[in-house]
Amino acid sequence: MPINITMPALSPTMEEGKLAKWLVKEGDAVTSGDLLAEIETDKATMEVEAVDEGTVGKILIAEGTDAVKVNEVIAVLLEEGEDASAISAAPAAAIPAPVPAAPAAEESAASAAAPAAAPAPAASSGARVFASPLAKRIAGMEGIDISAVSGSGPHGRIVKRDVEAALASGVAAPQAAAPAAAPAAKPALAPGMADDAVLRMYSEGSYEVAPHDGMRRIIAERLTEAKQTIPHFYLSVDVQLDALLALRAEINGRATAGPDGKPGYKVSVNDFVIKAMGAALQQVPDANVTWTDGGMLHHKGSDVGVAVAIPGGLLTPVVRNVEAKGLAKISNEMKDFAARARDRKLMPEEYQGGTTAVSNLGMFGIKDFSAVINPPHATILAVGAGEKRTVISGDEIKIATIMTITLSTDHRAVDGALGAQFLTAIKNNLEHPAMMLV
Repeated sequence: MPINITMPALSPTMEEGKLAKWLVKEGDAVTSGDLLAEIETDKATMEVEAVDEGTVGKILIAEGTDAVKVNEVIAVLLEEGEDASAISAAPAAAIPAPVPAAPAAEESAASAAAPAAAPAPAASSGARVFASPLAKRIAGMEGIDISAVSGSGPHGRIVKRDVEAALASGVAAPQAAAPAAAPAAKPALAPGMADDAVLRMYSEGSYEVAPHDGMRRIIAERLTEAKQTIPHFYLSVDVQLDALLALRAEINGRATAGPDGKPGYKVSVNDFVIKAMGAALQQVPDANVTWTDGGMLHHKGSDVGVAVAIPGGLLTPVVRNVEAKGLAKISNEMKDFAARARDRKLMPEEYQGGTTAVSNLGMFGIKDFSAVINPPHATILAVGAGEKRTVISGDEIKIATIMTITLSTDHRAVDGALGAQFLTAIKNNLEHPAMMLV
């Protein structure tokens, strides 16, 4: 029976993507693990592997197609002994036609109805199960709880042989699950001006329209939602950088040469900021949190996201367990993240999660600004430029290098006094950087 190849979900938040390029053509034989296509999400370009064996019988979505919904059928794989006639003879339910995008007002209803048409039983735990269509079909016919099957395919995906092995070992059918509580509906966002209302303000021919790509659309949606649903407040403080700059110069001056003869690392001021935030989250653990409607998540490690500008938008790769890493390791990780972010080669696990974030515009000469919180974080630190300013020390006026930092805070999770305590800890770490190395 023909096997559907569907648009994969390459991250938990992915709803659609662009089918950038097919790496196979109709008639090609593929085996499990072969590369089928390149998929562009809002943040990365990733290669999709085959999870079943067979021959590519029909490509349903042309390469270059935008906004392909997750789980939409993009191609059909023929099993051994089948030919193209098996596709036309297959039941309609086996090869569903691509579904047109639903209007915005109907999206939630459409997504709620989608699981009812799935050929395989839902996992009894309610968690998503990654399995090939053939594996799901066999599990459904045999009454096997597919959530109890261990996957041996790429990235732990469940394939045909896993279900057959589970059938041979006598895995029980799933128990009837109690109806799950409906997820809380997202608050409706205030609409902006309609396109035609905007266009009427400008003379025809005085502009060109550049369609939004997936990244720009997702950035617009997420940050609009963040500003309308997260109660932001802002705290600013000036930081004296002279001790940090002196320590940075000494650390970089003592860097040993790597295999290529170049210094093994070159620590930046931003690396110190990342380290200072990671240390401050440990010093003020009540600020190392994430708000959820069900309860507050108190994180153990300090995972700091760092905004990286790329053509057309930005990505926020996450440096994990900052509190346990030295400045050289943080510096080299960030250089690698930044290079791969610009090529859109980051893996989803490298830019998802995190407990706070840093946005640094100091290199552009920006003195100070307020950043928008990146959900699900509770805070984000905006970093301005370090510049020479006059300061009063005792009864004397001196010249010092000063940098303004501004903490944006989710008031649901971090109150004013707690935010001030957290920002003070960051300031102290930056003004006494040697103490972070103890």
